[in-house]
Amino acid sequence: MNDSAPEITLCRWAGSEDGPFAEPVFLFDCTTLPDDLAQVSVVLRSGGRERVRELLARGAQRVLVGEAALLDGSLIEALAGEFGPGKVGVWVPAQRVEVSWSLDLYSNADFKCITPSQVKPAWEVLTSDGARSGTDAGWWLGQMLDRGAELALLGVDIADDTDLNLCAELVEQYESRLWLTPVADPAANLLPWVIYGQARQIVVPDTCDEAAMLALRQALEPAIETAMEEAA
Repeated sequence: MNDSAPEITLCRWAGSEDGPFAEPVFLFDCTTLPDDLAQVSVVLRSGGRERVRELLARGAQRVLVGEAALLDGSLIEALAGEFGPGKVGVWVPAQRVEVSWSLDLYSNADFKCITPSQVKPAWEVLTSDGARSGTDAGWWLGQMLDRGAELALLGVDIADDTDLNLCAELVEQYESRLWLTPVADPAANLLPWVIYGQARQIVVPDTCDEAAMLALRQALEPAIETAMEEAA
């Protein structure tokens, strides 16, 4: 294979009933977590400081904080100071900012114009119940990384070229500290994510075991190389 072909790192979501785990996995927090949390990055949709402490005390590889960090901007910095940055990350579920249009009657006396509520496309962070928070996802995950989070897992569904461009911008900005995963469409075609969105670290559905991930990786990398050759 051409040395210029990018390396793709895949990790999988797991179910609480699947442990113990021989390889690193991501797992949403629940009441039936396995006793052995080695190799597990636990994702908290809403849990806060005490739940993070409990999970790390039980041996979790790291804990990714979601809504609690959105509500308390100092939480990640405090947890990183207590446990070390390698133990703390952020979970960032997001979707495209909705754009509305309004008639501008005041900015120019000579004519009226229709203006959008959002000039530049963006993703916004969702709360644990799926509501829009109004917080720019790219900006916010950057703030959390600066405050001590080891990584950010961005959960999005990529629907079009605009989403792919947003993905590529964030990957360029945050590089290896950014992981991505589909949220509503676990069967999403990941090839455009990798080729056009520049995604390099992806968490795939729990239906992918180690053999399936190897097959997916082997399928992605030659396809990427072919696309790069065609674009040259």
